Amino acid sequence: MAVRVKICGITRAQDLHAACDAGADALGFVFYEKSPRHLTIDAAAALVRELPPFVQAVGLFVDAEPAFIESVLQAVPLDLLQFHGDETPADCARFGRPFIKAVRVNRDTDLLKCAADFDAARGLLLDAWVAGVPGGTGERFDWSLIPPDLPKPVILSGGLTPDNVAEAVERVRPWAVDVSSGVEVTKGIKDAHKIAQFIAKAKASS
Repeated sequence: MAVRVKICGITRAQDLHAACDAGADALGFVFYEKSPRHLTIDAAAALVRELPPFVQAVGLFVDAEPAFIESVLQAVPLDLLQFHGDETPADCARFGRPFIKAVRVNRDTDLLKCAADFDAARGLLLDAWVAGVPGGTGERFDWSLIPPDLPKPVILSGGLTPDNVAEAVERVRPWAVDVSSGVEVTKGIKDAHKIAQFIAKAKASS
């Protein structure tokens, strides 16, 4: 099975095109004001209009007000919602859109319970647990904490780079890998060469 690749935290058109040209399956757009990769609704709408066919637009939210998410959905044609906070299953499902739920993993995380609770999710995005930060930290977690019988597609995130993504794919066999800081020059600014390396190494290892 060919692993899918999502490049998250897109803020510029040139990064969007670099990712698409390199073979990205999905791009992530961040609607969380505390993130250095945060986009306004208008900026996100302009970027998503430049996506070629068959590349998914994913909107990332962290404990956002439902009215704000609705306003994003009215202006930005998102294919998938990504919830990165303390949202309940009902919070995620209320918009009638396909969604994935991010889970920050440490030794106390019951991923089988998470999969059962978020049964309606298309998959679980597994990220590193860092106190007070919902994601995008560049930290890696212990992949052995992922149960082999997890009944949801795994989107592996957290500390992935062009240097370790091949190992990650070979060891975890995830449905997809997700990267943001691992392909950046600085926060919110991507490196086209790193993106191309990351995607090539991920797909060659699957």
